[in-house]
Amino acid sequence: MTLLHWAIISPFLFAVLIPFLYKALRQVHTGWFVLLLPVALFSYFIQFMPVTSDGGAIKETAEWMPSFDINFTAYIDGLGLLFALLITGIGSLVVLYSIYYLDKKREQLHNFYVYLMMFMGAMLGVVLSDNLIVLYMFWEFTSISSFLLIGYWYHRERSRYGALKSMLITVFGGLSMLGGFILLYLMGGTFSIRELISQSDFLMSEALFIPAMLLVLLGAFTKSAQFPFHIWLPDAMEAPTPVSAYLHSATMVKAGIYLVARMSPVFAETSLWLWLVGGFGIFTLFWGSYNAVKQTDLKAILAFSTVSQLGLIMSLLGVGAAALHYTHLDDNIYMVATLAAVFHLINHATFKGSLFMVAGIVDHETGTRDIRKLGGLMSFMPITFTIAIIGAFSMAGLPPFNGFLSKEMFFTGMVRVLEMDIFSLDTAGILFPVLAWVGSVFTFIYSMILVFKTFTGEHQPDKLEKKPHEAPLGMLISPIILASLVVVFGFFPNILSERIIAPAVAAITPSLVEEGHEIKAHISFWHGPTPELFMTFGVILFGILLYHLLPKWKKVYSWIPERLSLNSIYDGFLSGGERSASSFTKGYMTGFIRSYLVYIFAFFIGIALFGLWFKGAFAFNTVELAPIGIYEIAIALLLVISSLTTLFAKSRLTSIISLGAAGYTVSLFFVLFRAPDLALTQLVIETVSVALFLLCFYHLPKMSRHETRVKFKIENAVIAVGVGVVVTLFAISSYSTKLFDSISSYYIKNVYDVAHGKNMVNVILVDFRGFDTLFEICVLAIASLGIYSMIKLRLTRRKEG
Repeated sequence: MTLLHWAIISPFLFAVLIPFLYKALRQVHTGWFVLLLPVALFSYFIQFMPVTSDGGAIKETAEWMPSFDINFTAYIDGLGLLFALLITGIGSLVVLYSIYYLDKKREQLHNFYVYLMMFMGAMLGVVLSDNLIVLYMFWEFTSISSFLLIGYWYHRERSRYGALKSMLITVFGGLSMLGGFILLYLMGGTFSIRELISQSDFLMSEALFIPAMLLVLLGAFTKSAQFPFHIWLPDAMEAPTPVSAYLHSATMVKAGIYLVARMSPVFAETSLWLWLVGGFGIFTLFWGSYNAVKQTDLKAILAFSTVSQLGLIMSLLGVGAAALHYTHLDDNIYMVATLAAVFHLINHATFKGSLFMVAGIVDHETGTRDIRKLGGLMSFMPITFTIAIIGAFSMAGLPPFNGFLSKEMFFTGMVRVLEMDIFSLDTAGILFPVLAWVGSVFTFIYSMILVFKTFTGEHQPDKLEKKPHEAPLGMLISPIILASLVVVFGFFPNILSERIIAPAVAAITPSLVEEGHEIKAHISFWHGPTPELFMTFGVILFGILLYHLLPKWKKVYSWIPERLSLNSIYDGFLSGGERSASSFTKGYMTGFIRSYLVYIFAFFIGIALFGLWFKGAFAFNTVELAPIGIYEIAIALLLVISSLTTLFAKSRLTSIISLGAAGYTVSLFFVLFRAPDLALTQLVIETVSVALFLLCFYHLPKMSRHETRVKFKIENAVIAVGVGVVVTLFAISSYSTKLFDSISSYYIKNVYDVAHGKNMVNVILVDFRGFDTLFEICVLAIASLGIYSMIKLRLTRRKEG
């Protein structure tokens, strides 16, 4: 593997060391050691910027399972580098923030940082993998590690609920996405994203293309919290604030955005892609911003605002796909949507990360996040208030912050939908600018609520758990850096244009670059009196009006009954599923082993007979059978008599002895067939088994003469006879049907020369089937430990009693 591969998996490797650091150096906050890795990774990845800025890419492959076309191929282009820098850059600031936010004496820091490093490594793997199966593997790692991070405070019921909810929804989407990847492989014959992009024209003509696209989008929509799958995100706010600032501003929720952007060259030339990605995105923008206004918890407001902002970016990626349908771009007028998506993705990470940290500071210093209890904190926390103003105004799209620039570009992209003469966008496309404008009005309102309900108005000290004061400097450093970037990117947006934004857009629309079109990413404040400028004025005017009239119109939120909400539907589905599963389980879990054996054997009979019939696999061939002598007949009769005696004996002692006799009889067959090793093994096993049975049954109560015998059941007899018949048929067919050459000749040739052994059976067990033997030993060891533990537990309870 190359250095790039090691960089991707380094967080996983470092996670192994964290518990030892935590244990050995308890006097030092573990975060100081953890901080070194994301800083080093950010410094490493930023070195690739000159390569991607020039339109180049880095590809490194480490073979993993080449026969299945699964290799660990790391690929860095403009899009991958953008996400890698966000993951490591925001990750560094989050770790620094967590050092002051999490108390080293009260928190299990080793668990927190192990989960955080696992998540960082998983995200790097997602955005830097060219192989779809490897990408999926890292994708599910993000689900598992985010589940652990969200449920970090596992003693809280809501934390466990939020963690489970997020994992169920995102894992469901991930499995759907895997199905889409498999369909792409069936069509294109490769798991490489690069190779699939080169086959995009061919793939569009395939029947499986649309199902593959729908399954991939299902994975992206669940991860990026698009409607109706957004319901997991607000409940995930039960995680510690550093987790929320990391997962929900720059990383986990952006994984779905990344997937859509990365797969756009494969799917974007279809009308369905534009309508699904753009349509779900623009409605998610509206629905998230609409619901954010009614929230009373700071992190809940930020959660729904994140849903809204993700919808904004998703809609831009959908609308930006229209650029691929035009050969003459007229100065890239349809590319503005994709440019805006990439630019707002960066801006959202800066202002939303700072706002999450502000919410954590308010909670940390006052003991609450409820805006009904907050107010008047501006004089107590002036620095935090300043950061909140910058972040919230940028989120609202107000100048001179970076959010204003990307919001203007967003409006431009939505307005230009009406200029498109494809896919009925010149008519039905009116929904895009309308919902964009309405959603932006609500965005303005919740941004104002976030700031002014918290920091202005009447101070209510009697409702606060702590006396408010400014946060320590260490906790302020990270949000100050992010807020500073909001201002810097607002005044000087073009420091990102050619180095970051243009290469990322080129990676999303590679066909345009290949055709010689230059990606122009110049961003400026003033474009004259344009429709989007008037839309911004309208957002501000209506936003201010509705903000002041909020108490009068807020009752509209009660129009939809709670029982009809998506959360209620999810809870009802979950509880209904649990009840159904419980009823079904109680129906077949009788507590009797014989019932379970009936289920197992009935299934075995059915599936085995179906397999023999469906494949026409049964055959009966007596050509090469060896002659049967008097000894074999006598031993076979003895075996039958012993077996029948075991079944019908009235004495336990007689049954045990006859069962042992059956085993000893089998060992005589091995002797006749010249397999002394097997005969000796069988004799030893039978001797031990008989002795153990006699020892166990000695301690059982004696059988009573008045015990009722089990009634004969025809279904049990059918099952028993059926198993015997099926096994016999399998034995006959396996001997009579030779689909492959016998492997015995291979062992004969290689036992002595390759394995350097003379006893073929021993060599097979130890060398050729060494892992099988090792695992059998492990199973026995585990069983022995379990038995020993139960014995010790029983003796301990006796002593305590």
